[in-house]
Amino acid sequence: MSKEVQIHASWKKVLDDEFKQDYFSKIKTFILNEKSKGKVIYPSGSLLFNAFNLTPFEQVKVVILGQDPYHGPGQAHGLSFSVPKGVKKPPSLLNIYKELNQDLGYPIAEHGNLEAWTHQGVFLLNALLTVNENEPASHKAAGWENFTNAVIYHLSEQRENLVFMLWGQFAQQKELLINPQKHLILKAAHPSPFSAHNGFLGCRHFSAANTYLTVTGQSTINWKI
Repeated sequence: MSKEVQIHASWKKVLDDEFKQDYFSKIKTFILNEKSKGKVIYPSGSLLFNAFNLTPFEQVKVVILGQDPYHGPGQAHGLSFSVPKGVKKPPSLLNIYKELNQDLGYPIAEHGNLEAWTHQGVFLLNALLTVNENEPASHKAAGWENFTNAVIYHLSEQRENLVFMLWGQFAQQKELLINPQKHLILKAAHPSPFSAHNGFLGCRHFSAANTYLTVTGQSTINWKI
């Protein structure tokens, strides 16, 4: 990770101790070693903390947890499930759009960039923040989960009335980090084509999130892309 990598001041304050931990130094060493082998790593360094920079700590309302970045060229830009405009929509994102259509009646968006959500308080966090090109979950041993588990824990402890959308078994393992007395936890199958019909499609999480935000005196999310 280069010196140009920056994280929003609100997150830096909350996570300052994490950056000083041995495991975080090991993450840096892991990435440098992969680069020394000629591996192409996604997303680019400037986008590594994109989710954090677009959604400051105090502004988070909804957390949507993904596993690791997309591993194809041009896909990853530091936001879970999202791709930049002009990039083909991945299958999981297509199913998210299908659920939005079923739940709220929104048409299937022409592009896959979810950045509009982030400005409203939707924190699009991947559990692993980097990946090798064409090698899914290749950075699972890097130590990123120590960092992102701390992110989830701090959100749970320091904030109130957040919505956590946990899709699939991997994301649902993080439930132990969240205080259910303070937050709404929504669980469903992963939107992948392999599992979306096992409970993701029809879960109505987007309307459920807005209902909860309304009941807790918060402004709702405009989920339309």
